[in-house]
Amino acid sequence: MGGMDRKSEMAYLWVRAYIEENKFSSSSKIPSENALSRKLSISRETVRRALARLEQEGLLRRVRGSGTYIEKEAALSWELGGSGGRTKIGLILQGQDSNANSSLMDGIRSILPPDQVDLRTFLTDNKFANERRCLNAVMDQGFQGFIVDGVKASLLNPNLDCYRRIYQKRIPVIFYNNYYKNLKCPRVVVNDLRCAEELISLLIREGHRNIAGVFVSDNYQSIEKFQGMAAALQKNGVEYQDDYIKWCVSDEAHDARFARSIDHFLKRLPHCTAVVCCNYMICQLVRQVLEKQGRRVPQDCSLVCFDYSNDDWEEQGVTCSVHQGYRIGQEVASRLMRMIRNRDCDDLGYTYVLSPEIYLGKTVGPARETKF
Repeated sequence: MGGMDRKSEMAYLWVRAYIEENKFSSSSKIPSENALSRKLSISRETVRRALARLEQEGLLRRVRGSGTYIEKEAALSWELGGSGGRTKIGLILQGQDSNANSSLMDGIRSILPPDQVDLRTFLTDNKFANERRCLNAVMDQGFQGFIVDGVKASLLNPNLDCYRRIYQKRIPVIFYNNYYKNLKCPRVVVNDLRCAEELISLLIREGHRNIAGVFVSDNYQSIEKFQGMAAALQKNGVEYQDDYIKWCVSDEAHDARFARSIDHFLKRLPHCTAVVCCNYMICQLVRQVLEKQGRRVPQDCSLVCFDYSNDDWEEQGVTCSVHQGYRIGQEVASRLMRMIRNRDCDDLGYTYVLSPEIYLGKTVGPARETKF
């Protein structure tokens, strides 16, 4: 991406996906810089860098005092120009965690060289409607395979008919992180049940019994993490307490305003001595809340995190499972290429389950009587 930083790159990809979704529609104006800044939780300067790149590529046109518009002829010719004999792969991302997506893409690119593979990226923003528009747009554009992070995968997906049409065309699809149980497609995932057992056992060995958890209900990964936590508590003879689990939906988990809800949740648990966070974004919010409440980590409250996707886990000293985005990217890319070569669309041994990578930081300490 021409030396762009991670946030600029994800902004670039988001707007690029927006162009793809709207190049056939009557809409030609893209959201304003302010709207994009709010939507992607980045600065206007970061947005400007991404838009400048797209303008340089001829896909956008700025009109002073009016806004920024899609150059539809250029967007259409970019597609009609073909892939120059390269293998054409579609990468369908949720797009909500820029750190995780960037490391994943680095791993994919290490396996799929640009002179051999034309990698096209699409962002769903974890919304069914966006996923459907994306799948319908690419159905007949000559893609030879897809890498997908499923949308709200714990719910019944309304777009399975699109995936079944792709299957009928004998185009291989491999999922990572979130997958749809109703499909026969392979997947690359982390063993979240084992991960939960390791993280929860760390807390229990330090005497923690009143352990809170914050999980995402429409994310299949998060459901498995929760199930792993419940199983670990039961295995270690610790009572599971419904009141100690906070559920949210994906959009809330990526919204800084969700911190208020976490604050209220923890204040209702006067005997809580530890919190389990299902991802990096929630971990950041929980730490902000604990600091605001004057609770020290780990002296007053211990903390563990699944899928810590930023690269500062050692600097921050967070006890966590490290997000293996780069490794996942390598695995999905190499397995998809094998599927394409073998003309396989079914899961004939292509699924791969990674062992969790646990980092023992400084956020877990002995449990002691506390009053929130």
